[in-house]
Amino acid sequence: MTNDSLTPDQIRQYNQDGYLIISGFLNAAEVEKLYHVAIDDSAISKHAINVNDSSGKRSILSLWYKPGDDVYGLLTRSQQLVESVDALLDNPASGVCHFHSKLMQKEPRVGGAWEWHQDYGYWYKNEFLLPDQMMSVMVAITDANQENGCLQVIKESHKMGRVEHGFAGEQVGASQRYVDLALKTMERVFVELKAGDVLFFHSNILHRSEANLSDKPRWSMISCYNRQSNIGYNESSSSSASITPIDVVPNEALLSWDAAGLVEEGAGFLSKEADVSLK
Repeated sequence: MTNDSLTPDQIRQYNQDGYLIISGFLNAAEVEKLYHVAIDDSAISKHAINVNDSSGKRSILSLWYKPGDDVYGLLTRSQQLVESVDALLDNPASGVCHFHSKLMQKEPRVGGAWEWHQDYGYWYKNEFLLPDQMMSVMVAITDANQENGCLQVIKESHKMGRVEHGFAGEQVGASQRYVDLALKTMERVFVELKAGDVLFFHSNILHRSEANLSDKPRWSMISCYNRQSNIGYNESSSSSASITPIDVVPNEALLSWDAAGLVEEGAGFLSKEADVSLK
C-alpha cells in the first residue's frame, strides 16, 4: 500500500464532490494476490447472489458482515484504509466500524447494469440515522472503464440528501425524476480505475453502472464503513459488527500474513431473502 495519509486538499475534495479517487493504493503484488484468491474462493461462489437489472442482465455479488483474517478482511482492516475512512467520516471522536463488504463480479458480455441509487437509499431501511457517518470504499481488482461498465457518479449529489427509492428489476433504484433533475445542473463522472486504485464515496452520492458488454471481466471489492455512534436500529445479522470498532492490522499484512479466501463459518454472509432493502 502507499502508506500515505490523506491530505487536507483530498479531504476537502471528498467533502465537496462526494467521492475521492486514490490511484495506485494497492501495488501489483497486492492486486495479484487479491485477484487470484477471489477467482478460486469456494465460499464466495457458494454464497453468490444473482441480481438482475431491468433488462434481465445479471450481476453477481457475495456480501458478508464480519471481516476476518482472510485477504479481504486484511485489506478492509488495514491501517491505511481505516485511517483514510476515519479522516473522511463525520464525527471523528467515534470509532470506525465495518458494516459489510461485498465482492462484485461483472462477467464479460453478461454482467448487468446497476440502476441509479444511493447506498443510504438501501441503508435507510436498516434504520441508520446519520448518512454522513457512513461510506463505501471500492477497490478495483481489475481495470474498470466505460467498456466494461465502470461506476458512474453524479458529482456533488450527496448534498441533495436521501432520495426516495423504488424497484427497478430486482434492484432498488433512486427516483428517476430526481436523478434527471440532478443531471440538469450536476456533472456525471465515469469513474475509470486501474487495478489497485481505490474510490471512496459518500453514502448519499448517486451512482450507477452500465452492463459489461466487453470481453473482459470487471471485478471489485466494496467495503462499507460506519461510525460506532451510528446505530442501525433495524439491523440483526450485522448489528454487532456495524458498531464494533475495527481491529486494525498493519498494511503489510495483506502480503506477509498467510491469508487465503473467506472462511465460510463466521463470515456472516447475506442471503437474498434476508436483505431488508429488498422488502
